[in-house]
Amino acid sequence: MVPTLIRTIRTARTQAEEREMIQKECAAIRSSFREEDNTYRCRNVAKLLYMHMLGYPAHFGQLECLKLIASQKFTDKRIGYLGAMLLLDERQDVHLLMTNCIKNDLNHSTQYVQGLALCTLGCMGSSEMCRDLAGEVEKLLKTSNSYLRKKAALCAVHVIRKVPELMEMFLPATKNLLSEKNHGVLHTSVVLLTEMCERSPDMLSHFRKLVPQLVRILKNLIMSGYSPEHDVSGISDPFLQVRILRLLRILGRSDDDSSEAMNDILAQVATNTETSKNVGNAILYETVLTIMDIKSESGLRVLAINILGRFLLNNDKNIRYVALTSLLKTVQTDHNAVQRHRSTIVDCLKDLDVSIKRRAMELSFALVNGNNIRGMMKELLYFLDSCDPEFKADCASGVFLAAEKYAPSKRWHIDTIMRVLTTAGSYVRDDSVPNLIQLITNSVEMHAYTVQRLYKALLDDISQQPLVQVASWCIGEYGDLLVSGQCEEEEPIQVTEDEVLDVLEGLLVSNLSAPVTRGYSLTAIMKLSTRFSSVNRIKKVVSIYGSSIDVELQQRAVEYNHQHPCWPPEHGKKVQAQDFLFLLSALLQSCCVLSDTNYLSPGIPPMTAYNKNGLKIEFMFERSNPNPNIAVITIHASNSTEADMTDFVFQAAVPKTFQLQLLSPSSNVVPALNQGNVTQVIRVLNPQKQQLRMRIKLTYTYKGSPVQDLAEVNNFPPQSWQ
Repeated sequence: MVPTLIRTIRTARTQAEEREMIQKECAAIRSSFREEDNTYRCRNVAKLLYMHMLGYPAHFGQLECLKLIASQKFTDKRIGYLGAMLLLDERQDVHLLMTNCIKNDLNHSTQYVQGLALCTLGCMGSSEMCRDLAGEVEKLLKTSNSYLRKKAALCAVHVIRKVPELMEMFLPATKNLLSEKNHGVLHTSVVLLTEMCERSPDMLSHFRKLVPQLVRILKNLIMSGYSPEHDVSGISDPFLQVRILRLLRILGRSDDDSSEAMNDILAQVATNTETSKNVGNAILYETVLTIMDIKSESGLRVLAINILGRFLLNNDKNIRYVALTSLLKTVQTDHNAVQRHRSTIVDCLKDLDVSIKRRAMELSFALVNGNNIRGMMKELLYFLDSCDPEFKADCASGVFLAAEKYAPSKRWHIDTIMRVLTTAGSYVRDDSVPNLIQLITNSVEMHAYTVQRLYKALLDDISQQPLVQVASWCIGEYGDLLVSGQCEEEEPIQVTEDEVLDVLEGLLVSNLSAPVTRGYSLTAIMKLSTRFSSVNRIKKVVSIYGSSIDVELQQRAVEYNHQHPCWPPEHGKKVQAQDFLFLLSALLQSCCVLSDTNYLSPGIPPMTAYNKNGLKIEFMFERSNPNPNIAVITIHASNSTEADMTDFVFQAAVPKTFQLQLLSPSSNVVPALNQGNVTQVIRVLNPQKQQLRMRIKLTYTYKGSPVQDLAEVNNFPPQSWQ
């Protein structure tokens, strides 16, 4: 007996013990199947189904299910069909054997046998089975038996999903479905009509004439008295109401007449549905979705948004989340109506649930406009201060966009951006630094105020790299305004040139500073040589970094030393001579790039790094004389196909023991038919003299289609790295 098996398995104390019990039982069942024991076949299949539910293989019982289906006993058929639904899928060959069994049972004299066949076909019928048996399903859909009609309607839904072209077969049978009094038939009929409308525009147009009938059914449901058979928490058949509302939404979409016909009933449902229970909230939510999706009246849309506003005050987190998501979808079309619930939406930013918090943040940014920018930014900046790290990037981006679009003044705009940089600078987008620099540059009257604010921010915190980069740039540009105390927007601070230089030099040596930040700081110090009197100190700092291991800093320092008009080159100093040679090497390399000549150092042969689909990448080598640890590689990209390769980007990566610098390419278009090259310079620092290895990534557009490829380059000539 199955109950005995269940009790036995439940006594197992370990997984291994359970497996052992199952294996023994399966062995006994297999033996019984081989002996063609008809007496216990039904019981054994039932046991297999229980073991299948526990996750154990039971496929060897598939044919036994077919034998039970073919039996004349209802108890055998019931287990057989249940087994077929659980153990078989559309890939099984036994479907061919099942089709005749199901066809016979669909024409059986007993409705319960017919019901079993309909359930099985509607659950796991293949396309072939649906084609063969659609006629029998359509016949049962027209029967007067409510028990069979509701099952036939659901089976017809499965048939339409499997074979959409059979949809028209069921059209005549749908005429009288909505006249049925039985709620089960009504429910399944609405499901069938919904499926047909979603799959066929012709069916959608055809069924729009049913809108008055659907409205009448829905009105009877909400106005009817207590019916114990259909009542759920005081509401009459909420499942049918929801299904009708979904069908009305499909029928009323983009149709004025249908929308007009359902406006009144939607208003009645929205105002008469009890909200103290979750069942009522489900109906109200479907009502709101229908109102917002059809061409409803403006007053009705306001009513729908007010319902969502009430949802935001509900204690259930799921209801609050659903309300925020729905408001976010409607805020663009009904902005003013959603604005009335702004304070409630902002309060959701304090919710402990991260999903609600994220939706509230997105909706808050959607509500920002020129009239509420100050108040909304105050709330959102407070949220930015206290939110989890996972929110900071999106919140900072939202603040930047809103401030750029609705800023009431330049000072407010600068203050807001600086507030973001001081609280969440590490999470802002990469383009925030140049954007803020551009904003400061264009705000001439705010230069003194801005540089003073940024200088004070540096004194408090240098961990926020974007803030430090903007501050360094500003001090380099407007350092003279900082030390002169010309700020009129707030009380000026007293600061000397040496104090400013101390801060910038501190950034150069700080472990918190990224390489990009050090570059900003060094450039700022160099700029101050034309604004400050401490030229000798600045010259000393710049000269020191002329021999930095950081290639970018070294290049900047060498070039600054060379270009400054007040610093004549001192050839007696070894470091400066090396710097000059390094600069000369860089200039020669640049000339090579600009003239597209095949400049090649003697002794290092060129190599082909990539040759595929008409794109050829060649590497030309030269040694950086002042620093033998630096290899300079010029790539030459050529295109032998008949069409240009546009949006060309060459990227490279090397192991951590190397340092790599990619200079700008000569072009992003590789001309067709080898009529020109794209050149680009790579500098590789290899202090440990290891064999050079490189991974390259190539992206370009060819004949309108994007192309991307990766390649490993490991066959560098020894002269390039030894």
